[in-house]
Parts: sequence; C-alpha cells; structure tokens
Amino acid sequence: MNYLFGRWISINQSKAVLTIAIILNLTLLAYFKYAVFFASISGVGIGDIILPLAISFFTFQQIAYLVDTLREPTPHKTFIDYCLFVTFFPQLIAGPIVYHKNLMPQFSNRTLFRINAENLSIGLTFFIIGLFKKVVIADELALYTTPVFNAADTGSDIYFIEAWVAALAYTFQLYFDFSAYSDMAIGLARMVGIQLPLNFFSPYKATSIIDFWRRWHITLSKFLRDYLYIPLGGGRDGNSNRYRNIMIVMMACGLWHGAGWNFLIWGGLHGVYLIINHVWHSMGVTVFKSGFGVLIAWAITFLSVIISWIFFRSQTWEGAIKILSAMIGLNGISLPHLAPETILLAINNLNINVLTLGALPIIDTGLADALIILMSCALLVFLMPNTAQIMRTTFRNGALQDIMTLEHKHHLRTLQWTGATYQAAAIGCITAISILCLTRINDFLYFQF
Repeated sequence: MNYLFGRWISINQSKAVLTIAIILNLTLLAYFKYAVFFASISGVGIGDIILPLAISFFTFQQIAYLVDTLREPTPHKTFIDYCLFVTFFPQLIAGPIVYHKNLMPQFSNRTLFRINAENLSIGLTFFIIGLFKKVVIADELALYTTPVFNAADTGSDIYFIEAWVAALAYTFQLYFDFSAYSDMAIGLARMVGIQLPLNFFSPYKATSIIDFWRRWHITLSKFLRDYLYIPLGGGRDGNSNRYRNIMIVMMACGLWHGAGWNFLIWGGLHGVYLIINHVWHSMGVTVFKSGFGVLIAWAITFLSVIISWIFFRSQTWEGAIKILSAMIGLNGISLPHLAPETILLAINNLNINVLTLGALPIIDTGLADALIILMSCALLVFLMPNTAQIMRTTFRNGALQDIMTLEHKHHLRTLQWTGATYQAAAIGCITAISILCLTRINDFLYFQF
C-alpha cells in the first residue's frame, strides 16, 4: 500500500493522499503497539497482540519515504526495489532509520554487490567490535541491573549502594548495547557494499542535553526534527511555541519507544531538559563553556541522563521512585562486609537504624567486583575513542562530515584502523572472547519494539 501511495503522491503531488497514508501507517502502529496499553487504562480486555518484527522502524522509514516523495519527487523504482529498501535486514531491528534517497542509489549500483575483500574486512571489523560490546560488556552489566530493578518493581527495599550500582550499570548497559547494534548494522551492510548512516557518537561525553541528542540515536533525532518538529513550526513563532513543540516531540519520542507510562515520563523529562537547555542558551550564559565549567556541565548532563534512564528501565512508577529514593540515601545504606564489631557497637549505641550492614543481597555479588566493572566501563566510555573514530578512514562520500565536527580526532593513534596485522590479530582475539561468551540467555532489550 505504501508503494502505491508513493506512486500516487509522486505523480499527483497530493497532500491529501499523503495525509491519509500517514494516518493509516500510524493507525497500524498504534493498534499493534499501544492497543493493549490503552485498553488496560480503560479496563477493556482485548487479549494479547503479537507485535510485527521491527514495526517501529519500518513505519517511520516508510513515512519518511512518503513525505520525501512529496517534497522531492524521486525517480520511480520497481516494487522489488521498494521491498528491498523496507526490509533491508542489517538495520531493521534496532536502526539506524534510513531514507530512500540515501539507500536506493546504493542499491542501484550493482557493482557493490560483488564480493569485495576490503568491504568484507571493514564490515567484519565493525560487526565484531559491536558483537564484543554486546555479549562481553552489555550482557555482563545486565547481571547488576536486572535484579535490582526487578526487586524495586515488586516492592522490595533497595539501599544506597545497590541503587547506584544498578543505575550506573543500566546507563552503561544501554550505551554498549545500543552502540553494539549500531556497529553491527553498519558492519553487516558494509559486507555487501552498503554504507548505513552513523547512529551513535559518544553521547555520554555530551556537555548539554542538546549535545546529547546530537549524539544519541542520531537518525531518530533527525527524523523527529525533520518530520515532526519543523512541520509543527519549530521555533519560528517565538519561544513559547518552540518549547511546546519540543515537549510534543519528546513525548512522541517516549511513546515511540514503548507503550507505558515509564516511556512517557522519560520523554517528558527529556522535553523539560531540552527546554531548560534552550532557556539557558537564550540567557547567554557562558560560564559552562570553558575550563572547569565544562566539567560541571558534563556532570549535570550525565546525572540528568542517569535519572531519566531509571524511569525508562523501571516497569512501575513505584519502582522508579524506590531507586531514586535509595540513590539519595532515604532508604538507608547497605555496606558489604566493611564493619568490625567495634564499629557495629558504636553504630548501635547511636541508634542509627537506617544503616544496614552486610553483603549486597539483591545483586548477590561483592562491591569490589561491581566497582571494577563500572570503572572499566567508565574508562572505555569517557577515555577511549568510539568505533566511528577508530574506523573514520573507512567511511565513504563524506558520511562523517556532520558528526565528526563533534570530535574528529583521538590521541590513541595505534587504535586508528588501517588493517594492519596486529589489528587483525586483536580483532581475532576479541572474536574468540565474544564467541566464548555466547553461553547465556539474556533479555533482548528491543523485544516488541
């Protein structure tokens, strides 16, 4: 149907047909993804609805195609070509969101589909780096995240250290999981000669929420800007309309991620963050733009993102509040095997009841192990170059022109990919490690997405 709609719009330049097509696409998405959620609110029982694979991504992708067909009529392609565009498997499950004008010209170049040793080498390198991030790092962090959030959602008491360990672990888990899928998508596509857009660029190095959204899920940010924020009016009619449109876009972004109040709260929080950020810029404050101020700006941004992820991950409002309360010490502090008997006696004499001593019971691990994992992740996230920086010489046709203005260089020249023998050996080692870690079952973060 979208193919036929596209042909009609291209020939007749009909805004009415475009409107009908968009409504039909969003209606299908709403039924499959949100019908159960809204039915539960109204008390209506409709049973289970099985979500079609990757419906969130291919719906947005086809809406962008229809809008672009009206804006810039493109040469008509065959139905088979259109099916290839919609179902191209590397990016289907977790992005990036790709546009017809960027992908179809590549499909038209049939020479790209010949086996090419360079493309295979580059593609495998991307894929293996992503695989390592996923199965070695992200899946390991799930062991520190899932027990605590599940306990909070079921009403169990959470204490200070466990709450912070779980919050930081989930923050890093999302980082490595999502960047892993982005790397693997780019790698899979490159193996067959197709270059997908960059979707992830060190978002936790951002020094503002605006900067964060330039780096996190880059293609989604561009889609929401070009196909929702700007059509709503953007910031053309004054700040009040700008802030209203920002909130609408971020609430829609939250709802797109899933059917639940937690996603709406997450989107609303980021809407508030962005509005505050724009107000701050409009005041012309420069104190956070240099020196120690940059570090403060980064810390505020990172903490704000952590807080929003707690709502994103929690299944219930009560669970999120329990985690946040524990993080500021309202539920007490659980210390793992740190107190001699004399300290215990002194604490008891002071009648401090909010301090409980013992192991980290929910996570079922030692604090030292958790700290080592989190510190290692922090070093990788904040000090090491990202995949795009390592592989920057492999992108074609100025694909990094926009994003590389953020941080186009890194100081570890030995990590710059050249295809050298020692780099091939390193890739071989992390391949072996990744395969050895494929022994446990983990939740798929993008299940029913």
